[in-house]
Amino acid sequence: MAYEQILYRVEDGVAVITLNRPERMNAWTGVIHTEVKAAMRAASADDAVRVIVLTGAGRGFCAGADMNALQGIQAGGRASDTAEAPFDSASDPNFQKTYSYFPAVPKPIIGAINGACAGLGMVLALYTDIRFASDAAVFTTAFSRRGLIAEHGISWLLPRLVGIANAADLLFSARRVGASEAKELGLVNRVFPAETFEAEVMTYARVLATEVSPRAMREMKREIWQGLFQTLGDAIEAANADMPASFVSEDFKEGVAHFLEKRAPAFTGR
Repeated sequence: MAYEQILYRVEDGVAVITLNRPERMNAWTGVIHTEVKAAMRAASADDAVRVIVLTGAGRGFCAGADMNALQGIQAGGRASDTAEAPFDSASDPNFQKTYSYFPAVPKPIIGAINGACAGLGMVLALYTDIRFASDAAVFTTAFSRRGLIAEHGISWLLPRLVGIANAADLLFSARRVGASEAKELGLVNRVFPAETFEAEVMTYARVLATEVSPRAMREMKREIWQGLFQTLGDAIEAANADMPASFVSEDFKEGVAHFLEKRAPAFTGR
């Protein structure tokens, strides 16, 4: 598929989706929305892809919704959050909203936050499974400074990552947060120098693509996100129910074999 506002490539088992409006700091548009979803579907269906990286071109990750689109909202209103078909109709209903579908993608998504990350861009980053930031990255929720509310589930995501008081601070003030503070708060997992950022992210992504079981990652991702809606007892029972299938999987057999034979793994994802 040819894309207009994103770039898509696959290398070494890693699909890289790059928001590509650098002159607008990758501000989110309807075209980007459609193309990112299509790229996520392509990566999900491609057996050669084991992990997905979402990043931005130029100095920004995503500066939020395009201001032209925000001006249009005043005139015509905004579409419902459930107006489009879900990414996966068999997924948990919580992951069938317009922007909440990343947890329904069956492969790990790494958010590579290379620069400015604001508003809707921050919401999208929080839906990724793992977040790495360039030391040039800056975060802001932005909504309160536009007279808006905590949109698209960020009021649920943010407190789970940084706690209620820190979430209130970031949402109420919409202050700018640098990469080092973002790591201290728990918004991102690691911070890398801007000069080596892409290489560091890809090194980690290749580890996931080549050294661990795709089946294990797929099942663990489902368990992690679903666990947010379960009690501890529910999570234990669900894991117990998942175990028998893992014991007869090809990846379990390979996991034991490559360890005993002291060689690199050759997982199939089955």
